[in-house]
Amino acid sequence: MRKVYLADDTIISPLGFSTEENLQNLRNNSTGIKEVLDDSIWPSVFYGALLDNDSLSDAWGSFSNDSDYTKLEKMMLLSVSKLLKQNPSLNIHKSGIIISTTKGNIDKLREKNNNKAYLGSIAVTIQDYFKLEKTPTILSNACISGGLALAIGKRMIQSALFDDIIVIGGDLLSEFTLSGFFSFQAVSPKPCKPFCKNRTGISLGEAAAAAWLSSDIKNSKRSVIEITGDATANDANHISGPSRTGEGLYKSINKALKEAALSSNHIDFITAHGTATPFNDEMEAIAFNRSGLKNTPINSLKGYYGHTLGASALIESIIARHCLLNNELFASLGFEELGVSQPINVITTNSNQTIHRVLKTASGFGGCNVALIIEKTG
Repeated sequence: MRKVYLADDTIISPLGFSTEENLQNLRNNSTGIKEVLDDSIWPSVFYGALLDNDSLSDAWGSFSNDSDYTKLEKMMLLSVSKLLKQNPSLNIHKSGIIISTTKGNIDKLREKNNNKAYLGSIAVTIQDYFKLEKTPTILSNACISGGLALAIGKRMIQSALFDDIIVIGGDLLSEFTLSGFFSFQAVSPKPCKPFCKNRTGISLGEAAAAAWLSSDIKNSKRSVIEITGDATANDANHISGPSRTGEGLYKSINKALKEAALSSNHIDFITAHGTATPFNDEMEAIAFNRSGLKNTPINSLKGYYGHTLGASALIESIIARHCLLNNELFASLGFEELGVSQPINVITTNSNQTIHRVLKTASGFGGCNVALIIEKTG
């Protein structure tokens, strides 16, 4: 079986316009979640992680003079352009491309006859911008999309369909998504607090990211980071409520461990979904306990980024790669006191320690779940 390596990446978010800028803000425990008053998104004040339009325009201007792109398109195109600039040997024309998004240009939905509201429009935009022969693949499976895109990219390389895959993820903080979570009474009135007793709901955010999956170990920079296991399972519990027993996530974790030929005690760190909603955090805690992971250090990055939907699991996997490279763990921002029924080992302070294997999990509406094993193998 061909091995699949996480060769390089870039992140565009309120925490910075490069992966390194994002890492530095994580080291400083700085959050991108702020008080937002923007009538184009919501008529009243709310807390979210909003990407500054002027900063995006300045960053975009360094790559293109063409302003005829949506905000999300600029974010995605910028992330890919930076990845290509960092890696002159990466040939986008020979690579498979998977785009992970839940809602795409959903902010264009109100505009009459604007076809950019369709998910497929982003694939066409990226195809046209980079003059690609084939249209990229769109993957949209609720909040596991970014992690599932990495899993599918891994399988495509293992099937010898491509030697290299570029995974692009992105979503906006929009009126559409915000109104949906408000209708569930799930939006926190303050920055979210994953796994905390005092959590009051989700904070939304927006971001984009790009990751290079490669079959060639020579493309790895510094230590070799490999995706050694992946699995996805749907518990079909409810259209929006997760399984009360964590069944789908439990199955995903154990199947991913089996593929990687590991047991739970080999995992050094978990980067969880951790949305700070009552049911998600409880479900994850149950699944981790069922999987023998109650003592494994765990965090959620939602306190830094908010929930960036289709970009979230991709960004969190990228951060996991750098945690392995740098042997560092980041605190789960906002956590004060354990607020789930099962014991889990939530990280409360940043630290440096040797880590070799990370479990990345994500769960979403409709009962979908994904687990990835990311290892430092050289």
